[in-house]
Amino acid sequence: MKTPLSTANDSALRARRRFLLQLGLGSMAMWAGPGAFANELVRTPRQTEGPFYPDHLPLDTDNDLIIVNDSTTSAIGEVTYLSGRILDSRGEPMRNALVEIWQVDGHGVYLNSNDAHAKRDANFQGFGRFLTGSSGEYLFRTIKPIAYPGRTPHIHFAIKTKGREKWTTQCYVQGEPKNDRDGVLAGIKDAKAKASVIVPFAPLKGSRVGELTAKFDIVLGFTPEV
Repeated sequence: MKTPLSTANDSALRARRRFLLQLGLGSMAMWAGPGAFANELVRTPRQTEGPFYPDHLPLDTDNDLIIVNDSTTSAIGEVTYLSGRILDSRGEPMRNALVEIWQVDGHGVYLNSNDAHAKRDANFQGFGRFLTGSSGEYLFRTIKPIAYPGRTPHIHFAIKTKGREKWTTQCYVQGEPKNDRDGVLAGIKDAKAKASVIVPFAPLKGSRVGELTAKFDIVLGFTPEV
């Protein structure tokens, strides 16, 4: 007989499988004609890396930030499947782009020794990496970002590609009241560019444990080197 915990875990696993399937099907439909909408693309604005890129990378740098190594204890926070595509300036998917994300934990603390305003959640990885394939897609399991003192909730991104300086930007939560008072976000003067970095964090269909999904496509201002 299953316990309530094992039932919840099974539900979470089924939701993850459905999400990954939907992600794959969406890829096939979207990339039937790559570059077809290149003229309509809004290039993702560069934003500051900030002072709290990890000063010591964790041993575990995979794309699942809520479980560290082989721990059985999850991080504090609203579990979120964060996905998207890395596109070049023509709207073509970028293969072999290294996507890095980092963000505060459920206590509002970065994985950085200089951020000591509160105790870190040791069960949150704080940093992750994903190498894109031919579709240009990435996927992370993380938590919905929360506010850091003086900032609205956000997730940092760095995109590293062959022969190019890394591209840094940030992703924000749609509907977050603090967005209107955030100095970094206000630095994006173009309305369409600003809207491109603010995305919905919506309930994951079929999840019984309150998981979320968010989709953040990143359009870089160059074409890849061959």
